Amino acid sequence: MYIHKLKIGNVELKNNLILAPMAGVTDLPFRIIVEEFNPGLVCTEMVSSKALFYGDEKTKKLLKTENEKRPISMQIFGSDVESMAFSAQYISQFADIIDINAGCPAPKVVKNGDGSKLLLDLNKLEQIIKAVVDNSKVPVTLKFRKGWDKENIVACEVAQIAEKNGISAITIHGRTRDEFYSGKADLDIIKKVKETVKIPVIGNGDIIDEESAKYMFEYTGVDGIMIGRGAMGNPWIFTQIEHFLKTGQKLPKPTNLEKYEILKKHIFLDIEEKGENIALNEMRKHIAWYTKNLKDASVFRNDINHINNKDVLMARIKEYFYSL
Repeated sequence: MYIHKLKIGNVELKNNLILAPMAGVTDLPFRIIVEEFNPGLVCTEMVSSKALFYGDEKTKKLLKTENEKRPISMQIFGSDVESMAFSAQYISQFADIIDINAGCPAPKVVKNGDGSKLLLDLNKLEQIIKAVVDNSKVPVTLKFRKGWDKENIVACEVAQIAEKNGISAITIHGRTRDEFYSGKADLDIIKKVKETVKIPVIGNGDIIDEESAKYMFEYTGVDGIMIGRGAMGNPWIFTQIEHFLKTGQKLPKPTNLEKYEILKKHIFLDIEEKGENIALNEMRKHIAWYTKNLKDASVFRNDINHINNKDVLMARIKEYFYSL
């Protein structure tokens, strides 16, 4: 049985399907939408440990969890041991789980030695893991890639360092930093990592539907899966995968009107959280994801990219979905 409860430290997840932390995507409104579709765990956007250390209010807002279901994992990134230790103390006051980011490939992150750059300095990564675990009141997890590039594949070594230093679970993305999101995720390295440690291993990369979820479980033997880009504009992926892996049957795809209702709710949550101007700007990418592969979607997206008024936008979205 692939779907089951999953224990991460002293936190028990109702299932082993997890929403990945994604910068600029997994904000409070998006997480609330996803939580309707029964994930075992959701993760915040990654937050800078340095920004928390210096008391940045904008960064603190990324950790807001009002009206959310629990449990929630909060992800921190950084390469400064002192600020990572401080962030662990600060965040463990209200997170259920703290996740350390050692996988982000973004140039603006790695140029400071953070994210996947830590995979080139395993001594530093070990110091950070120790500092976060020692200063956290809640279980700590680690998310990382298979390595920096094909000359530096360090996933199994990282997994062992994590286990040795008190990490409660690890998530491995089957690509190097060099690959970003190109090509295919390497399931063989995920399988090797699973065979290397006894703590729970969560597989990440290319899970976009029921079949890819089943294959990740089947091929690698992981304890859980983490879904990132597959959930963008597609929050029902969690119930679809859960149903398929429990019954062998597929749920019907959401109708266009069901998509419309979820999108509408998402927009209103965003406006309530951030105000009309910011929300309408930020929701454009989500609208593009919700309407991917629909009829005349590119014309529609072009239209809505020029709308800056909530009522005009909602009318145009309604008109589009009802025309399908």
